[in-house]
Amino acid sequence: MRLIAVGTRMPTWVSAGCDEYLKRLRPALRVDIVELTPGVRPAGAPVERAMEDEARRMLGRLAKDEYVIALDERGKAFSSVELSRWLAERMRDGRDLAFLIGGPDGFAPAVRERADLDWSLSRLTLPHALVRVVLAEQLYRAHSLLAGHPYHRA
Repeated sequence: MRLIAVGTRMPTWVSAGCDEYLKRLRPALRVDIVELTPGVRPAGAPVERAMEDEARRMLGRLAKDEYVIALDERGKAFSSVELSRWLAERMRDGRDLAFLIGGPDGFAPAVRERADLDWSLSRLTLPHALVRVVLAEQLYRAHSLLAGHPYHRA
């Protein structure tokens, strides 16, 4: 699994939160984080130019056969149990997963077209830094459910 995110120089709390949950996932699942610098957004210039730049670099990081999940508040919502079932299906498929977090203006159309799934962590718009931590925790929770670990208590 990979998390490909627009944004660099995350606050310490983001790195600590992600590291904690991703460490718990190992050795069962490995999640690598790939950070991309945001596209340049000069004053008065259309944001689409920056979004297209981010899309080009993001798409360039994807393997042809990866299952791509674009994180977006307008995407499909899962309960924790539903997410664990979805994760089990993906694990049976055997394809690598790439979770995408876009820049401040979201995804360019080319990224949405490449995505196999648009997934909403919440109907709220979350700060991109927080999305990383929530994603890491939810992946850990889903895997814990599959493993019968008591972390998830409904």
